[in-house]
Amino acid sequence: MATTKSPPRKPASPPSPETVPGGTPARVTQRSLARRFATRPEVGSLVGAVAVFALFFTVAVPFREFDSLSTVLYASSTIGIMAVGVSLLMIGGEFDLSAGVGVITSALAGGMFAYELSLNIWVAAALALGVSLLIGFLNGYLVVKTKLPSFLITLSMFLMLQGLNLAITRWVTGSVASPTISDMDGYASAQKVFSSTFTIGGVNVQITVLWWILFVALATWVLLRTKVGNWIYAAGGNADSARAVGVPVNYTKIGLFMTVAFMAWFVGMHNLFRFSTVQSGEGVGNELIYIAAAVIGGCALMGGWGTAIGAAIGALILGMAQQGVVYAGWNPDLFMFFIGATLLVAVVLNMWVRLRAQRR
Repeated sequence: MATTKSPPRKPASPPSPETVPGGTPARVTQRSLARRFATRPEVGSLVGAVAVFALFFTVAVPFREFDSLSTVLYASSTIGIMAVGVSLLMIGGEFDLSAGVGVITSALAGGMFAYELSLNIWVAAALALGVSLLIGFLNGYLVVKTKLPSFLITLSMFLMLQGLNLAITRWVTGSVASPTISDMDGYASAQKVFSSTFTIGGVNVQITVLWWILFVALATWVLLRTKVGNWIYAAGGNADSARAVGVPVNYTKIGLFMTVAFMAWFVGMHNLFRFSTVQSGEGVGNELIYIAAAVIGGCALMGGWGTAIGAAIGALILGMAQQGVVYAGWNPDLFMFFIGATLLVAVVLNMWVRLRAQRR
């Protein structure tokens, strides 16, 4: 029987110096990595942070001192802790306009529980946490059950909390501030946790900076490494499609509102243990700063896009602006103008980044 001989194989040619394992051209890989980096949600805010730092480093001499940079980090951390929760909620497709006054509500609750009921500070803080989580639960529950926009639900909560903060504080204390609790049991240990300082190179740094870094790292891990992170992106991207594949959209959204409430409690405890008293009329307008930090950091207004790291960079930009305006000797009222201008530029830039990502 005749046999057919296969043609001899040609010897394998040596790999080209322009290829990488797997046969992918190195130049293509490099371009792909560069393109992926350019379409990250944080890119715009990172460029903005460098620009803002360069601006104030140039025009404000005090901005260059290490003590001033510590103050900038502190201002950024109090915004940034809240921006972590707000950014997760925005990625999930919702807003919380009650976050600013929610901080004050938790602080007032903790202070008055401790003073009026003669409770240990930690017990009062736990009760205040319960109040904050209840507010977050109500926000989320009403949003998912009524199907009304979270803008309307949380705006209503904002107005109610603003009125209750003032009315209950006046009724209980006879003034617009909570009583001083610095001499009560547990105050010293709680202050170490929420409002102490530590020294690096002779510079005092607020512990909120460490908490901020921890919360950002935890939120990033949740978003990138857990199924809950997938649920958050899915719920914000397309809630109906997410439900169709088994994502518990309602529970996810309620949990995100409660996460914002937890962050509000934490910042409220910081305020309480830093000053030992809280003014009941404060907090109004801060919710817009938290949302601005998240948007500047790349979070989409319609949900499904953004990162906790981007929100942290957005908070850093606002912290630099808040202190940089003062160090430069400018009118402090320009801070709000700066927020508005930065927010406008960020929205346009983030839209451009998302369009580039979609064309990839």
